[in-house]
Amino acid sequence: MADAAPDFAIQVESVSKSYRLWGRRSQFATLKSALLKRDLKLDPDASVAALRNVSFTIDRGEAFGIIGRNGSGKSTMLKLISGILKPTSGTVAVNGRIAALIELGAGFHPEITGRENIYINGIMLGLSRREIEQRFDKIVEFSGIAEFLDQPVKTYSSGMYVRLGFAVAVHVDPDILLIDEVLSVGDEEFSARCIAKIQEMKYRGVTLVFVTHQLDQVRNLCDRAVWLDRGQLEAIGDPMRVVDAYLQEVSGTSLAEPPVEAAPEETPAPPPRDEEERWGSGEVLIKRVSLTDEEGRELVALGAGTPVTIDIDVEARAPQDDFVFGLGLYHADGTCVYGTNTDLEGYASQRLDGNARVRFVMPSLDLVAGTYRLDVAVHTRNGRSFDYRRNVVRIVVGSRVHDVGVYRPKHEWKFDGAIAFKAVDPHRANVPAPIAEAIREVEGDSSPQPLRPRRKR
Repeated sequence: MADAAPDFAIQVESVSKSYRLWGRRSQFATLKSALLKRDLKLDPDASVAALRNVSFTIDRGEAFGIIGRNGSGKSTMLKLISGILKPTSGTVAVNGRIAALIELGAGFHPEITGRENIYINGIMLGLSRREIEQRFDKIVEFSGIAEFLDQPVKTYSSGMYVRLGFAVAVHVDPDILLIDEVLSVGDEEFSARCIAKIQEMKYRGVTLVFVTHQLDQVRNLCDRAVWLDRGQLEAIGDPMRVVDAYLQEVSGTSLAEPPVEAAPEETPAPPPRDEEERWGSGEVLIKRVSLTDEEGRELVALGAGTPVTIDIDVEARAPQDDFVFGLGLYHADGTCVYGTNTDLEGYASQRLDGNARVRFVMPSLDLVAGTYRLDVAVHTRNGRSFDYRRNVVRIVVGSRVHDVGVYRPKHEWKFDGAIAFKAVDPHRANVPAPIAEAIREVEGDSSPQPLRPRRKR
């Protein structure tokens, strides 16, 4: 009986990678000096550790970000995963076909045309010529460089390199896509198209691993993230928390306890869904968050369409001139219902000193019945958290309407032509039809009047 395929896409176990440094003492000035020494063996002057005992596992279909300062080992890690480099110690296991955009122009021959390079790259990534021909038009269309396709790629700009490389990589149907910082070379239009394609691939279950300094991409696209610093794993886990820990360190206000995941054999049980999580530098604190009605009374449960105000009481422990207040509303299953912040809506911060209250007023909270959670944060414009409170308030929305989803738009039904409905008791207007019929039978109401369609005039 064949062994079952592993659940993971990538597994990195105790990986270290060192590079040798060659100095003048390790080189021969001339062939004569080499022969006189009677020893042609070259010894490096020293070595430098790019990665030190790093371990993590990436699940199938997971979007995984790698962040850190320049020189922290991010690109080395991608090259180890792709097989370009071998670890000095430890193991890297990969399950599935890999497509990689690691270095600008990597895999392209500069003297031949873009058309020929598409075929060569496709074959290198495991496709047959027929499969490449089937995908060729889509690759060219996505790249947007059709008019330069028959020119040698040495004449291409850096942006054209990225366009062609990314177009090939995403159309070979990889199981795993590795992306280094190359996407930052493209223009805004192409970057937006790349992000949309990455989101589509994530939806299809492709495992995504990318290195970037664009931290918003990590927050928005990744399921998890890892922070490498001087070749060592500093933090791994929820991308929001890992990015924030990194920003705190960069700004010199590091967290007391960085969010490092436990080793696989020590993984604790996940916290309950309704348990609050909190992190940040503490320079500004969110003291209290509450939902109130129009008269200032605190709400716990509410009906659909209820006017609601979110009150946020804050305390600045030191005067601040760079601050943003944000909130996110999530369904119990984790779906983001809505999110915004003061910076997005054009409120430029000036001064926060002492105690203050921020109010987010909604004339009508039109949610479908269910349980929701509220996240509230205050942070700098670059995303460094003063105080982030996840699941700070749990909201229960009740309704007699049995529709589904998260949002209920204002609406009405209209009917024309040969169609009629039985009249429904207004008090049971939103009860499903079979239940309403059963209630009528029990109550002896056997003669409902039909609801006639309006005639067109």
